[in-house]
Amino acid sequence: MESANELKWRKQALKPIDTTGRSSSSKSEEEENKNSQKTGEEEPLSPSSRLFHEPNFNVYVIAIMGCKTRIYPDVFKANLGHTLLRHPRFSSLQVMDERNKGGMKWVRTQVDLEKHVIVPKLDPNIDSPEKFLEDYIYNLSKTSIDESQPLWDLHLLNLRTSESEAVGVFRIHHSLGDGTSLMSLLLACTRQMNDPQALPTVPIKKQEKKNDHTWFWRITSMFWSSFQVFLNTVVDVFMFIATALFLKDTQNPLKGPPGVEFTPRRIVYRTVSLDDIKLVKNAMNTTINDVALGITQAGLSRYINRIYGGNNKAEGAIEIDNLPKKIRLRSTLLINIRPSAGIQALADIMEKDSEAKWGNWIGYVLLPFTIARRDDPLDYVRDAKATIDRKKRSLEAIFTFSIAELALKLFGVKTASALSHRILSHTTMCFSNLVGPLEEIGFYGHPMAFLAPSSYGQPHALMINFQSYIDKMTIVVSADEGTIPNPHQLCDDMVESLRLIKHAVVTKGLA
Repeated sequence: MESANELKWRKQALKPIDTTGRSSSSKSEEEENKNSQKTGEEEPLSPSSRLFHEPNFNVYVIAIMGCKTRIYPDVFKANLGHTLLRHPRFSSLQVMDERNKGGMKWVRTQVDLEKHVIVPKLDPNIDSPEKFLEDYIYNLSKTSIDESQPLWDLHLLNLRTSESEAVGVFRIHHSLGDGTSLMSLLLACTRQMNDPQALPTVPIKKQEKKNDHTWFWRITSMFWSSFQVFLNTVVDVFMFIATALFLKDTQNPLKGPPGVEFTPRRIVYRTVSLDDIKLVKNAMNTTINDVALGITQAGLSRYINRIYGGNNKAEGAIEIDNLPKKIRLRSTLLINIRPSAGIQALADIMEKDSEAKWGNWIGYVLLPFTIARRDDPLDYVRDAKATIDRKKRSLEAIFTFSIAELALKLFGVKTASALSHRILSHTTMCFSNLVGPLEEIGFYGHPMAFLAPSSYGQPHALMINFQSYIDKMTIVVSADEGTIPNPHQLCDDMVESLRLIKHAVVTKGLA
């Protein structure tokens, strides 16, 4: 039985989102005319998008969305045509270009939503909804989307879990865009629950205040900063080339075997308090990204230490240092160096057929992780801050993108794909931290409980994502179970690491 509030939002959601002031009938006529005009348009895939069609780089982005109410599939279908399908990438096929040997192109097509919106019939008396959801996504990661249709789908599960009343699972092929842009596009389809016409707001990075020094010190500081950027970039590019040729991470319990990109993934998540992370951030004068990386380093250290200790579960066993003295463990960050369009610009694409920057311009950043036992939990955050601050003073992503582009132009997509695969397979994992809305949002009127992005198909056995939403932070682990048989334990270790770091901040009187 629907509550009055749910009924209100369902009625609101059934009205297609429109901020242009035009009537629905005239807008529909314009859409039909524009779509008919665009059907014949063709555009080549970017080189980076083309890479994601290679068998060893066939990556899909997963976005799990918990809803506070039951999901109504008719509402989603009614609104998708007025929002997501108006983005060219979501209404286009990717086909081989006969004129450009080895190339591919986008070709607009009519989208049959019945093939893209999947609503499985579920037993209302499922014993373990969380396990069912995990298994559903696990089985989904064994499959790919038929290339005879646009490469995305949406699975709507009216499944009550401990955190939500229902769950939606978006699956989008990585060739459609980078993870950050895709998440921004999905957020552009949402609206604030307290204002159905308002787009979500996300935190904006504050500009650092420049000290008002004399001209001499300003020039000296400028030259020193430039020298640091130059030196760091040279070292990072050298490490990138060395990694492509021979430099591998230390064999460790998180590093997958060859061919791990073809295995299914177990995707699990935990939700923690964003306020706890902010407390640490403010106490240590760092960023949320620094704290997220510190938590990850601490959690991985606990997990690996337990494995090297023979998975001894005796009390106090986790406190014994079983780690090797030196472990080279790195994360590969795939960075889109093309500035991402904001949520408003993406909403304008769908509502007004305007243009915005879109596409994969992928650069690589190799992020070293500190794997060690620390007497002071805050040292993990300090190490993370030092690592990130150094990476900020480097042009690594731009130069590695240029190297990959050069390899593509000189040797073709096969060689470029082999280079990308080699870089990723010589490192251990992927890591990302995405910023989410500050207020409660609704996806076509369905209030969201949490957001949990991840992916599968990458040549890593482990991927860790952080996603903020209002006052929550969701930690998402995507793992190959053959390499990491207990990803739940890894999640628990990261949650425990946050607790220990926060406790250290409080007991030291820093908060």
